[in-house]
Amino acid sequence: MMRRARLADAMGLGPLWLPRGVALPDDGDTLAHQAQAGVPQEKAGARAVGQPAAPAPSPLRNALLSKLQGSTSPRADANRAPQPAETVETAPPPSAAIASPEIATLDWDALKSAVATCERCRLCETRIRTVFGRGAERARLMIVGEAPGAHEDEQGQPFVGRAGQLLENMLAAIGLDSDADVFITNVLKCRPPGNRNPAPDEIAACQHYLWAQIAHVQPDLILALGRFAAQTLLETSDAIGRLRGRVHRYRDIPLIVSYHPAYLLRNLPDKAKAWQDLTLTRRTLAALAPRP
Repeated sequence: MMRRARLADAMGLGPLWLPRGVALPDDGDTLAHQAQAGVPQEKAGARAVGQPAAPAPSPLRNALLSKLQGSTSPRADANRAPQPAETVETAPPPSAAIASPEIATLDWDALKSAVATCERCRLCETRIRTVFGRGAERARLMIVGEAPGAHEDEQGQPFVGRAGQLLENMLAAIGLDSDADVFITNVLKCRPPGNRNPAPDEIAACQHYLWAQIAHVQPDLILALGRFAAQTLLETSDAIGRLRGRVHRYRDIPLIVSYHPAYLLRNLPDKAKAWQDLTLTRRTLAALAPRP
């Protein structure tokens, strides 16, 4: 009850009021109610946890994602109470035309330098600073946003300003430190002028940096915030409303989709849905055994 109250306060949804004598359901009950209400089910052909993996990727893809292949962690504690089944979908690997073998082989510092000097698309002509990311290089949770805004462009850091403060509150509400427990980055490393949406060719030019970051960090869980982050990682055109509320997979890594904090600042009613995504994130992390 105290944890849910902290979550509600961080999301701007508190205080929680209940009629006398009515108990607040736990997260498992909440998911059960969602399932009864018609949460979207798994797409045809999607691979669920425990089913055989897709055919082996090409050597080019193996070069890019080699570190991910051995990153599967043991799953839920055998003593945990049974939880409602969650739909799991697997994203196909990045296309060979986009994957960049020379980027995939760089170490962390060299990858930072490559981003800082990148001229692969027109955004290099208008940026002030590139935005590589911040947080722990070996984090359990990796958060992927969409693109830097004006404040990020000026400071060279992702998620600053009001949206960044909301994200910090959200992470604190589920017991995570953004510096020690999380690595935060964006699909694009440069700001689109006027904070417009990322263009397809800009995503294609930049996303190999994201693939390489995931390969280095090897997170236990990815949280994709916003439509462009979710669609890029899952290689889908589905809207956020169809993607959130269940666990997907990027290769062998669980992935959860939620709303971008900047969107939540403009659409307050959807904070309640983002709160549900946070509890799913917390529960999924708890069910995954930490890496050695």
